[in-house]
Amino acid sequence: MNEPTTYRPTKTTNILHQPMPLAQAAPLAPVQSGHIPAVQTMVLPDGRVVTGYTIEPARPEPVAAKPLVSRTAVNIALGGIGFAAVCGGLLLLTTFIAALAALIQQLIILAAVFFGGFIALQVLGASGGGTVVNIRKAVIKRNHFHS
Repeated sequence: MNEPTTYRPTKTTNILHQPMPLAQAAPLAPVQSGHIPAVQTMVLPDGRVVTGYTIEPARPEPVAAKPLVSRTAVNIALGGIGFAAVCGGLLLLTTFIAALAALIQQLIILAAVFFGGFIALQVLGASGGGTVVNIRKAVIKRNHFHS
């Protein structure tokens, strides 16, 4: 199918870059701080003299004060307060739902009374003077209502 391809190495030229000095805009002046360190001289046991600047020992970082109450205890306490708030909210929610149900029940009863009164007025008020029943006649005629 495919014939093998042979690759021949190519000749590369290596270019060597030499660093070039940069021209200084202004001569650098030594910066001196307001404090000049003291020079100290020591004589070693073998008689040699060593002279140098004194070095202040490194001071460790101040340790942060440990809080009086651990973070875990604070988190647990806040969780307990949150749980109590949720339980109280649920208790108030059930109370609110019960009150809302009672209100709806009373509104339904009130609507039934008004609707029943409206129907009664329509039935009884249609003949003008209302329906008059003579009870004695009705008893005598054995519930046959004839006038």
